Amino acid sequence: MQLFEFLPEGTLINTTKNAERLNSTDAILHTIENELIVEGEAILCDSDHNLVVDFGNFRGIIPHRDTAIGIDSGRTREIAVISRVGKPVSCIINGIDTSGTENILKLSRVEAQKKALAHFFNNVSPGDILPARITHLEQFGAFADIGCGNISLLGIEALSVSRISHPGDRFNIGDDISVVVSALDSDQFRVSLSHRELLGTWEENASNFKPGQTVRGIVRGVENYGIFVELTPNLSGLAEFNQNVNIGDCVSVFIKSIIPEKMKIKLIIIDILPEKTRRLIKSSDYYIKSGHIDEWHYSPHFCLKKEISTIFKNNDPPV
Repeated sequence: MQLFEFLPEGTLINTTKNAERLNSTDAILHTIENELIVEGEAILCDSDHNLVVDFGNFRGIIPHRDTAIGIDSGRTREIAVISRVGKPVSCIINGIDTSGTENILKLSRVEAQKKALAHFFNNVSPGDILPARITHLEQFGAFADIGCGNISLLGIEALSVSRISHPGDRFNIGDDISVVVSALDSDQFRVSLSHRELLGTWEENASNFKPGQTVRGIVRGVENYGIFVELTPNLSGLAEFNQNVNIGDCVSVFIKSIIPEKMKIKLIIIDILPEKTRRLIKSSDYYIKSGHIDEWHYSPHFCLKKEISTIFKNNDPPV
């Protein structure tokens, strides 16, 4: 089974592959025998917190204990089950209950999640790039589904080199993004993620700009000594303090100078634009979307400032 068999929930549901696994009794029996992942829409969470799942021609039930890893021990909160109603769920079909008037599929989301995690821990290494889907945002970071409802955290410091005040400055819930695995902990069933390494180095980002240009930017920080303006998600410059500028403002800035050895871009704020936007680029503009990276050096090799880099290594946190 391929790595990308285990995708974020909702990726599989409208595909031909999913339909073929569910389009007849024979297909379902083949799906059961081969323990294949299928997706359907959770249409009801009953009073016992079992999930009823609709597959079109069939329905199934996920018993409460099988709705999410950690739900039986209390490590996973009940809101994780309740909130699946109206959304796709990934599951394994364990059998068919023919005792009633309607054949009901016996399902387990936990088994799908465990298969995904086992496959990750056996096949994925730090530095591997995976698809993920943003599920919710907190002040301290973004949570992303890396496969079958397995959620991992991207700390706010891992989202970009350019400072942001909230993960919502970078992502929206439901965004499909690429992430790089920074560490794996099979004992805790934990996959740690990062994103900033996929957005290019300082030199790569700075090469898109030249002194004398006037460009758009987003104000990400306001200090007494100056205004931090993000030009791209991994590149910011510093403008002189302006009391009329606020965090989140979209501004036009004149590029006064670019100093690679200090990783500095000096800016002059020309105008506060009427448009306010949280992001300058979409995910389709990201530098790296798939593959593997062993190490990443944001800073130019001749830079006089402290180096910003990540070395991906098994069982060790990134540098």
